[in-house]
Amino acid sequence: MKTIRYAFWAVIGLVLIIVGLANRDLVTLRAMPQAFADLLGISPDIQIPLFMAIFGGVALGLLIGFFWEWLRERQYRSEASRSARENKRLKAEMARLRDSDGDGRDDVLQILESK
Repeated sequence: MKTIRYAFWAVIGLVLIIVGLANRDLVTLRAMPQAFADLLGISPDIQIPLFMAIFGGVALGLLIGFFWEWLRERQYRSEASRSARENKRLKAEMARLRDSDGDGRDDVLQILESK
């Protein structure tokens, strides 16, 4: 199974390298349309290789997706922590009730042993 996983990541890495090498030309990324930038007198532009724009867009999309999913699952995490606290409380109560006479032995077993 590890071999398949390593082969998969090797293929993904090779594809990323090929895409990067094929898209080395510089592109201009503009923060706003040219007409609007001319109107305001500012033009926040940056020139980067195309593969960096592609990979940056993919990375930004993944980060936004992970954050959105983390927010969406908040209710499940809070329910899980609430259940864990309740479970811990019930186990402590069960241990306390099991040892009601303080000798460390189970009451049911004490009754069975006494007969």
